[in-house]
Amino acid sequence: MSIIGKVDSLWRYPVKSMRGEELEEAFAGYPGVYGDRVFAFKSSASPAGFPYFTAREQRKLLQYQPRFRYPGRAACPVNLTEAASMGAGPLSADISELMVDIETPEGKTLAIDDPVLIEMLLSDFDKKHQLTLMRSHRAMTDCRPVSIFSLQSAQQLSEETETPIDKRRFRANVYLDLVSGNGFGENELVGRSLKIGSKVIVRVLERDARCAMITLDPDTSERTPAVLKKVAQAHEGMAGVYGAVLVEGLIQKGDSIEILN
Repeated sequence: MSIIGKVDSLWRYPVKSMRGEELEEAFAGYPGVYGDRVFAFKSSASPAGFPYFTAREQRKLLQYQPRFRYPGRAACPVNLTEAASMGAGPLSADISELMVDIETPEGKTLAIDDPVLIEMLLSDFDKKHQLTLMRSHRAMTDCRPVSIFSLQSAQQLSEETETPIDKRRFRANVYLDLVSGNGFGENELVGRSLKIGSKVIVRVLERDARCAMITLDPDTSERTPAVLKKVAQAHEGMAGVYGAVLVEGLIQKGDSIEILN
């Protein structure tokens, strides 16, 4: 085994395409990071294969901050300690205990299922978008359950575009600080298994194909098209990697990352 870096930060996104939250500790399970993307809005104008209403359609989504109403219940599975002692799989909390409230850009707080929230989200749109709230115990990710991105890749893109690049544009669950210091070093992890901390094992499956989401500033939602253009021209349209969890458990900020095979 060789240590390739450490966990710089951990993130989850309770509502797909809304602002994320940084965590000191996260439970990585087979369905993804616990509490990640458990809510989303489905649009009648979106294709069946990708039904979500995202910041690609409404940039202001990134300025809405979700918060779990019961943070303690949303931190990790409800029977994690008991399940570990019995060698059994942990249980997710009831969806009512994973309820989310949303702080709007104007500072107002609304329940995720408040019809007023949908009216606000659609205030700039014509009638082609009809939104329906979706809920799931599994992370409603674009591809695989866990997304990984390195600080070094963000730094390299900053240099390549001559623009400060905030890592949060890439909406990863796990941000790595790689020992090698090489940008896009995570590409070399595809097909390898990583041990994160004392227990969690993640198999890195593929590179992450990027879309217009990475052009959006995570705070202001202003567009910087040069970011996606550079990723397309210099990196085959890929930035970061996706993985699947092979061994569930808790990950903490600062945990070491080792290659197993």
